[in-house]
Amino acid sequence: MIIFESFASLWPAWIFHGDSSLFVPVRSMAYNLRAIENGKGFDVNDREDSRFRLPDIALGAILFAAMLGALYMALVGAPRERTMGDLQRIFYFHVPAAIAGMTAFAVNFAASVMYVLRKNRRWDNLGVAAAEVGVLFFSMVLVTGPIWAKPVWFVWWTWSPRLTTSLILCMLYLAYLLIRKYIEDPERRGLVSAVFGIIAFVDAPLVWFSIRWWRDIHPSPVLESGGLAPSMRPAFLTCLAAFLLLLIYLLRRRFFLASIEDEVEELAREAEAH
Repeated sequence: MIIFESFASLWPAWIFHGDSSLFVPVRSMAYNLRAIENGKGFDVNDREDSRFRLPDIALGAILFAAMLGALYMALVGAPRERTMGDLQRIFYFHVPAAIAGMTAFAVNFAASVMYVLRKNRRWDNLGVAAAEVGVLFFSMVLVTGPIWAKPVWFVWWTWSPRLTTSLILCMLYLAYLLIRKYIEDPERRGLVSAVFGIIAFVDAPLVWFSIRWWRDIHPSPVLESGGLAPSMRPAFLTCLAAFLLLLIYLLRRRFFLASIEDEVEELAREAEAH
């Protein structure tokens, strides 16, 4: 119990430090505590963590190079837009962030459906990881959008269908994350949040099709209408690839963190039982 209480007082600072190399000591310590309880001693070699670390190191290196390339293409390589000038360069971050955010919410929807069907904690972990990452990307969308809109529309915000449904979608997934904080039982928490995630995703098609179904001040989809000049496409595709890589990287890291949180909760329940 003394060892466990010492560990419990330290683990939040380790996990949320931000350095992926610090995830391994946390999980190794969790396994070692179980080994001590079972009388098996320490086992400092955790092969499963090695399988997580090596791909993430490689993916992180690729992501770093992709982000540098995206910044260069967006700020230097792409031509200056004729009407809006350099302000239009926000497009190369605004739209890829929106696509990455919608993709994350779609992953949350799929994970929520699978959790309802299978009741497997891994699907719940994937769902919460996707929700958090999706909120991060959509927050970026809701910040860059008004910055772009003010010089063009002369207002920071207007309650158009696209903007309103986007704000509602982000708030729904914020509510999803808040709901999880107030339910202690992991099984009930997973089921309630999965059902809420399925319902919340109903708004995603409304966001996507709003500018096609209703009159909106928001620009029409330039990729479908051909409004994006061919000379701008390489910069856009580079930025899109970089944001999708960032999505994958963040999903992997947050999923790993959620797995560690599960183990810590299980250790806490075992300690209380003793």
